[in-house]
Amino acid sequence: MSQSDDTLLLANVSRRGLLKGLAGASALLLAARWDIGLANEQAQFGAGAMPGGWVDNPNVFIHIDANGLVTIVNNRAEMGQGIRTSLVMVAADELGADWDRVRAEQADGDQDKFGNQNTDGSRSMRHWYDPMRRAAAAARLMLEQSAANQWGVSVDQVRADVHKVVHPATGRELGFGQLAEAARELDVPGRDGLVLKSDSELRFIGKESGLINGELKSMHPKAIDGEDIVTGKAIFGADVDLENTLYAVVARPPVYGATVKSVDDSEALKIRGVKKTVRIDGTGQPAAFNPLGGVAVVAANTWAAMEGRRALKIEWDNTPAGNNSDYTSDTYRESLEKAAQSPGKVIRQSGDVEAALKEANKRVSATYYMPHMAQAPMEPPVAVVRVSGGKAEAWAPVQNPRATREGIAGLLEIDLENVTVHQTLLGGGFGRKSKPDFVIEAAQVAKAFEGQPIKLQWSREDDIQHAYFHAVSVDHLEAGLDGNGKATSWRHRTLSPSIASLFAPDPKHKAGFELGMGFNTMPFSIPAIRLENPPAPAHVRIGWFRSVYNLPHAWAIQSFAHEMAVAAGKDHRDYVLDLLGPGREVHNLTVGDGWNYGEDPEMYPIDVGRMRRVIERATEEAGWGKERAKGRGLGLAFHHSFVSYTAVVFDVEVDDGGQVTIHRADIAFDCGPQANPERIRSQMEGSCVMGIGIALQNEVTFQDGVAQQSNFDRYLLPRMPNAPKVVRVHLIDNPDDAMGGVGEPGLPPVAPALCNAIYAATGKRIRRLPVGDQLSA
Repeated sequence: MSQSDDTLLLANVSRRGLLKGLAGASALLLAARWDIGLANEQAQFGAGAMPGGWVDNPNVFIHIDANGLVTIVNNRAEMGQGIRTSLVMVAADELGADWDRVRAEQADGDQDKFGNQNTDGSRSMRHWYDPMRRAAAAARLMLEQSAANQWGVSVDQVRADVHKVVHPATGRELGFGQLAEAARELDVPGRDGLVLKSDSELRFIGKESGLINGELKSMHPKAIDGEDIVTGKAIFGADVDLENTLYAVVARPPVYGATVKSVDDSEALKIRGVKKTVRIDGTGQPAAFNPLGGVAVVAANTWAAMEGRRALKIEWDNTPAGNNSDYTSDTYRESLEKAAQSPGKVIRQSGDVEAALKEANKRVSATYYMPHMAQAPMEPPVAVVRVSGGKAEAWAPVQNPRATREGIAGLLEIDLENVTVHQTLLGGGFGRKSKPDFVIEAAQVAKAFEGQPIKLQWSREDDIQHAYFHAVSVDHLEAGLDGNGKATSWRHRTLSPSIASLFAPDPKHKAGFELGMGFNTMPFSIPAIRLENPPAPAHVRIGWFRSVYNLPHAWAIQSFAHEMAVAAGKDHRDYVLDLLGPGREVHNLTVGDGWNYGEDPEMYPIDVGRMRRVIERATEEAGWGKERAKGRGLGLAFHHSFVSYTAVVFDVEVDDGGQVTIHRADIAFDCGPQANPERIRSQMEGSCVMGIGIALQNEVTFQDGVAQQSNFDRYLLPRMPNAPKVVRVHLIDNPDDAMGGVGEPGLPPVAPALCNAIYAATGKRIRRLPVGDQLSA
């Protein structure tokens, strides 16, 4: 089918301008045809700057059959965040489809066809809201043109209704299925001819369930695969079983960078069902997304493979691992805390901090620690790969199908077009499945079994002990207060190993994007500020973990602001509002952040007014200032991340034995326009529970380079008694602002809010996570 020249142009659209138009009462006419030079210039930010950019061709994303069934392609990873429902819902609403006649199809990994598919950074909705609406608007116009052609009238005399096109003047109507074949023969209209629906015409976008005339009505669609998930019909990575499949597990080096010195597999091969052992080549350090190496045991079933692995006799060579074999958590923490007492690389500076500290009426200082954590998704890594005739086909729960294809192609030394990746549902991701090392492992084993599918399964122990760990961190802060308790100076030193150590020799300093996660973007209005980054070497694989470096930065900054308020004898909420100062927009470049989550700083400044509003809303809803019984208190924390704003207040009770009961959580959240408010609420609730685990329980420690936790008996996760009795999410809708992220920004303020509440309830200050048994001492 033909198309206009501008249909597939990869460029960045101004979301601020577009969304302001959508907020109006009338329909919006999209901008005129793009100039290619201007488009390329604008693509330095947002979706257009991502590898593969965006695509808005309706023929790529929307198919309607003769029976009227509408199939909408989802090109992002569904890992529990609901994006498969939300993006399909956005297109269906703009198209005018009946939700009961809509189905979703998951795109295979094909960045050239579907645009960027790497699901991370809370980008899916903010980057794909506009393209999906445009694709659907183009399809709707093609259906309307098809109907107009059949009736011999102009297209402006017809309009699309729910799953049909009508001619109001005569009452004639044709269903989408009746029009689809003819519509497919039409040219795809250029963007200059598209008219998006007004807010009043939308049935799903921005809507929540509610009462209508006293009766509960669903104003938005149910989860598109919700029933399949709860009834066991949905296909996750672990559910893929092809005919003639063999099963594999891998014995990996316990120390990062170690290699196999020798292996005796004679006992393993005696186990019934074990077929073969295969050496897995590791790439050493830096590992990037490649396997760690080791020995794979291939068998007729997973149990036999695991029993065979137990029977292997492997001698590991730690020499290539260097000093990783000496890595011990307690010693490393001590070294970071010592380094935090000395100056580091200056990241941001204003005023004379040393002079202000010397002249302060009172000085406050504290050091905070956050340990390594594993993503621990409910579904451990798993992949099925078949290699045959110079081609490879994979089925896997991956967040980044392009990186998966490239990794397989590089391993097998074949062209990218000869690699197919079928993206299954993910049983959780949290950043772990953006690294496709487990799929590349499966491909290496499958290479030894030409034409036969290999299902490579990680156990829970594999997943926790060989994760891409969240970075351990130490943050040291000092502040000077005047006679009224007002902050005159602020010095913050942050130390963590960098994710950049995965891809190049260890830089020992945080990268720009890591510092931009709430460190150099700290928004407090203080006369003298000095932010430093002393070195911290990496000894394990450091990787993305939900919210990434926002976690330690928010933990330290929000805890310390509370300590300052206590030292000043001030109410915590009033004190931090004073620290923030009046509502204003802070340009990221003025605080040394050139990253800004990849978004245009003109569209996405740090808006102190929005930050103040979420604080005020959360504290108001929580009943801030009311007297609490002995052993009970409120705690507040807030954070700006992924271009959204979050504030959390916990109502906590701590008994004499140190048992923490969370009576209530109030979460105020502002992500700008809201496409699917119910999924936003779900993300905030999930962030709340995950953050409670980070605060109270999560920790991976190392002894001589070996992870000491291996399953949920020692790597603890929150259970029902740890969850708040009530979680209330308060959404602040800002339709005139650009759309922000949702999946990650709810998490960073949770741990500090909980620990601040523990202090309010007990007077005990928590500076080391997890809390663990610190309250029972």
